[in-house]
Amino acid sequence: MADDTSPDDAPEDAPAPEPNPASGQQGGPPAGESEPMEQHDALLALLKGAGFNGNAIVETADAHGGLVVRVANAQWKRAAEVAKEHLACDYLSFISGIDWQPAPREGDEAGGDSSAPVQPTEMTFGAAGSAGRFQVFAHVQSTTKHWGVTFKTDVDDADPRVESWVPVYAGADWHERECWEMYGFTFDGHPSLRHLYLPFEFEGHPLRKDYSLLARFVKPWPGLVDVEPMPGEPAGSESPEGSAGVTPAESSEPLETGEA
Repeated sequence: MADDTSPDDAPEDAPAPEPNPASGQQGGPPAGESEPMEQHDALLALLKGAGFNGNAIVETADAHGGLVVRVANAQWKRAAEVAKEHLACDYLSFISGIDWQPAPREGDEAGGDSSAPVQPTEMTFGAAGSAGRFQVFAHVQSTTKHWGVTFKTDVDDADPRVESWVPVYAGADWHERECWEMYGFTFDGHPSLRHLYLPFEFEGHPLRKDYSLLARFVKPWPGLVDVEPMPGEPAGSESPEGSAGVTPAESSEPLETGEA
C-alpha cells in the first residue's frame, strides 16, 4: 500500500532526514550534479592550479549552463593538455570554427534568409567575446566527472592558424580537417590536412560568410525548391499557392524511375 503521509503530517519529534551521503547535504543533489556556477568555479580553479593562468586565459563566460574559456592563440594546444591531464576531460566532443561576419546582402532575397530572427548587420561576438572575425572553438567532456568546458581562441583574419589538438586528442583529426576545408583555418602540426567532402581542386571555403553559394544565385534562398514540378508533372504547372501541389501518390502519371 502506498504511503500517503505528507511531510506536514509527520510528528514534531520525528527525526530529521538523513543527509545525502553523496552530496553531504540534506536533500541536496548527488556528487557531480552541483550548481553550474560552483562547478565552473571549480574548473577554473583547476585550470589556474595547473599553471594555466595569467595571459593564457583571455576571458571566461557562463553560457547556457556551460563554461566558456577564451584562451590566447599561443596557448591553444596547452589548453587541450591541461583539460585532459588536470580536468579529467577524456572526451573531445568537437572542434569547429566561427565566422562572426554577417552574411553579405544584396536586397532582401539574395542576401539570405530574411525571416525572423533578423540577421545581424554588424559583427556581434558571442560568449567570451572575440578580437576579430574568426575563431576556433572546441568542447571537451569528462566521462568520469560529468563536466565539460568549451574552449575558444581568436585566429588572425588574414592568416588564420592555430596548433593542432591531434597530439592530445586523436579524435581531433577529422574535426580539424573539416574546419580547414570549410573555413580555411590551418592547424599547425596536423598529420594530414586533406579534403573530407570536396574535390581536391575545389576553391574557396563554403562556411565563410562571404563565400558565394551558386545555389543562392540560381534560386532565392531559402526553400523555394517547393515550386519545382513533381516527378511526372509537366514543367510550369505550379499551383496558385506557388507549389506544385501534386504528390506522387496523387498524380495519375506514372513515375519515371529509369528502370527498364
